[in-house]
Amino acid sequence: MYKFVAIDLDGTMLNQYGIVTERTKQAIQKAKEKGINIVIASGRPIDSIKSIAKEIGADHYFIAGNGALIYDMKKDEILYEKYMDKQKILEIIRLCEENSISYNIYTQTTIIAKALKYNVLYYHKENLKKEENKRTKITIVDDVEDYVAHLENAQFLKMTICDESKVVFQSIIRKLRQIQGIEVLDVLHMSRKMIRQGTEEVPIEYHYTEISSKQVDKWHAIEFLKQQLLLSRQEIIAIGDNMNDKKMIEEAGLGIAMGGSTPQITQVADYVTDTNQEDGVAKALEKFCLAFP
Repeated sequence: MYKFVAIDLDGTMLNQYGIVTERTKQAIQKAKEKGINIVIASGRPIDSIKSIAKEIGADHYFIAGNGALIYDMKKDEILYEKYMDKQKILEIIRLCEENSISYNIYTQTTIIAKALKYNVLYYHKENLKKEENKRTKITIVDDVEDYVAHLENAQFLKMTICDESKVVFQSIIRKLRQIQGIEVLDVLHMSRKMIRQGTEEVPIEYHYTEISSKQVDKWHAIEFLKQQLLLSRQEIIAIGDNMNDKKMIEEAGLGIAMGGSTPQITQVADYVTDTNQEDGVAKALEKFCLAFP
């Protein structure tokens, strides 16, 4: 029945250490052998997703920047794109600087930040385990506004705003909502990820939101592929855990939430699988794609 499965990465396909388990890889391979399109749908930039897509054999399409672009790996080209305006990026940078709040900018090729903090620290630690050509590129600069202002031909996917203080974070959200022409994601819980420091496990916890251009989300990108592949909505599965997955989980023929997802995702899902620490993606594929001849 199902011919297309869109799968989020962080908190979904990847466990808390940023790894795709062998059970998940095997389930993805078996689904592919049945002719099912496995499509990563993530907020990450192109190169960060591409290395994981190659690792799991999801070698045709993937969705980056929360739906800002679709990449065709077979043709090695961008199939669909909807970027943020540079002037909007600069406006948000100034607002963050005035309020002393952490932010970073995702382009097609890199993540621009002032320091290795929050999600950027997590990507940095993930990079240490990868070969050079499979790493998520991170660009650290002192003056981000000046750097972005002088960037030529850069394509901006999204921005991420982060802070440990809920009060500070809520204050900046109110100000961001006054800016026209952008989408500010409603994220109502802290991000919690783990990194290893020697033999110790250290949590990274922070409040965050993601900002994109208007009408950019993973479902809009999936709809584009749906038309390309001549699929019906009922033939599509979407699996995720967070607010940037909400629309695709609501709209897909079968919307699957990970165990431990934010409550708003669990409420709109058709089915709740196990957590990303318990091979929830593999179990969902086994149940809905592999259990039938």
